[in-house]
Amino acid sequence: MALDYQWLHETVRKRFDSNAAMEASLPKPLSPDELRQLGNDRYLSAMSQRVFRAGMTHSVVDAKWPAFEEVFWGFEPSKLVLLSPEKINAYMKDKRIIRHRTKLQTIPQNAQFILDICQQHNSSFGDFIASRPSENIIDLWRLLAKRGARLGGRSAAGFLRLVGKDTFLLTSDVVARLIAADIIDQTPTSQRDQQKVQEAFNALQQASARPLCQLSAMLSLSINPRF
Repeated sequence: MALDYQWLHETVRKRFDSNAAMEASLPKPLSPDELRQLGNDRYLSAMSQRVFRAGMTHSVVDAKWPAFEEVFWGFEPSKLVLLSPEKINAYMKDKRIIRHRTKLQTIPQNAQFILDICQQHNSSFGDFIASRPSENIIDLWRLLAKRGARLGGRSAAGFLRLVGKDTFLLTSDVVARLIAADIIDQTPTSQRDQQKVQEAFNALQQASARPLCQLSAMLSLSINPRF
């Protein structure tokens, strides 16, 4: 069964007082040029922020992030790739940041990942992210999960949303709508089910010309009217 965009639009529109209010509530991705303009440091910062958000209240992590930016020298990968175990031990005593050893260890690991991608593609990490097509965004999720540190599950999509790359999110509400539409019958953890979800989003995108992030938000609102 396919999701009908007209039905989705009408259902979500009823949650708002006007078209303008609905449009203002929906997320907006960065353009490819804007993604390319972001430095490698911004990608490592967002990657690390997403890692720390996992399993924690996002607002707590976000409130600490200015201190993380200061402590970790603005997240420049060429510097942070050199972090030693001794330095991480020292960070475990720094009360300005969240002292989670396993997550702290991902910072030099993901710095190396970013540098490896830059070398492999002879470009910036922003160039690499911008060039990946939204119609197969799950392929980028898989690459991030495979080569990045602690970027599996929802973290890959969460990281991409943080930096502004267009992607859908598999929140509980989005999954509930996809199940109700008989696209899937459970949380899509397998490649087969994720491909079904990608195809459903691609069809909605072709019918609406909306970015994936807006369609994702609309699917969520069709289940849970948070406004």
